[in-house]
Amino acid sequence: MSLPRQRLRNRLMLAFAAFALFVAGLFGLYAISFMYATEDAFFDAALAQEAATLQQRRGSSAHWPQPQAAYMRVHTDRDSLPADLRAAFADEPGRREFAGRDGRHYHLRSLAPAGDPDGPWLVAEVGRQLVVRPMRDRVLSLLAWSALATLGVALAIGYWLARRITAPLSALAAEVATLSPERLPPRLNTRTADDEVGVLAQGLSALIERTLAFVAREREFTRDASHELRTPLAVIRSTSEQLLGEPGLSAQGRRHLHYLQQSALRLEQTVTALLALAREDEPAPAATSTALLPLIEQVIIEQSPLLEHKPVEVDISVDASLRAPWPAPALHILLSNLIGNAFAHSDSGRVAIQADAGALRIANRGHAVPEAERALLHEPHHRRAGSPGHGLGLAIVQRLCERYRIDLRLEHGDDGELLAVVGLSAPVAIAAAPVGAA
Repeated sequence: MSLPRQRLRNRLMLAFAAFALFVAGLFGLYAISFMYATEDAFFDAALAQEAATLQQRRGSSAHWPQPQAAYMRVHTDRDSLPADLRAAFADEPGRREFAGRDGRHYHLRSLAPAGDPDGPWLVAEVGRQLVVRPMRDRVLSLLAWSALATLGVALAIGYWLARRITAPLSALAAEVATLSPERLPPRLNTRTADDEVGVLAQGLSALIERTLAFVAREREFTRDASHELRTPLAVIRSTSEQLLGEPGLSAQGRRHLHYLQQSALRLEQTVTALLALAREDEPAPAATSTALLPLIEQVIIEQSPLLEHKPVEVDISVDASLRAPWPAPALHILLSNLIGNAFAHSDSGRVAIQADAGALRIANRGHAVPEAERALLHEPHHRRAGSPGHGLGLAIVQRLCERYRIDLRLEHGDDGELLAVVGLSAPVAIAAAPVGAA
């Protein structure tokens, strides 16, 4: 397992950088807005003061006196407004600030008592009095350099803080990345403080201890089961075969012995399959391929008790030269479940086993499975009503196919038709249509 990238540290640094840029941009926006608002407020206050003075000086006269400020003029109607102001004012008569041509800038204040839109107006051309606009580029440049400096400081602080915060977690992640299922330490060696990372390390150490204990128990169980279960099962099978050869055995006794032999065979196959699947190591590629026809004949003989007293014919059409690219034990478990499933769920008719260079096909007709239940056939212990099995056959087949990287596809016929197709060339594929789960 490769060491993890420092993604958490990078995310913390990026968070600091993004926050610094946001604060710098927000501060710059507030600064520029404050400068413009202060400048406009100054001109508005000057216009208000000049308008009050003009109205006091005018009195009852019909003529407006000249403003004291040189940049202010009184315009009694729209036609007297400057040309660049007049056009803009005609479009937006409600505005009181306009940008003119050639650097001119206007502020207006109505001198009419009721704010008559036809005038008169006190107009201030403040292009030469502007302070913010001429220095705007310098202010923006200063704000940009300040933002870059703030970003650099934020990155430095973010790097230091992120490294300090993530150091214990990075050490823990590096140690976990070097772990392997074959070599689990009793406890993690990472030293962590009494914080969230420490709690995580303690939890992982406890989990490793429980996992080691579990693996030890499973290994002991697999070892003991391999011996303690297979031996009595072999004794039961051999004893039942000898009893079947005894003369004078009644028909009912012979039938009971067949049931006993059949149950022992099923149990032995299940134990063999489960012990094979319980091993954690990856299956090694088969050194040599497996002859198909002898193994099929052996499986048919082993599963033949399932066809006892049934009007079922077995039709085999398999070339003796065909071979399968799997080890014999795995193929034996696979065929035992598929052929045994076909035998168990065929009450009459024919079970056809055919093979060519591309695939092995097992076909039979049994009990139809409702479409709603077909997706559950691979679930352990799921079986149809009246099935003689325990609902483990297809679950074992699926696990076996996953272990040996064999694709499993289910196909069902509405009339109970079953078709199992086992691919004999890479990529290996199995398509099985069990009518009733064994």
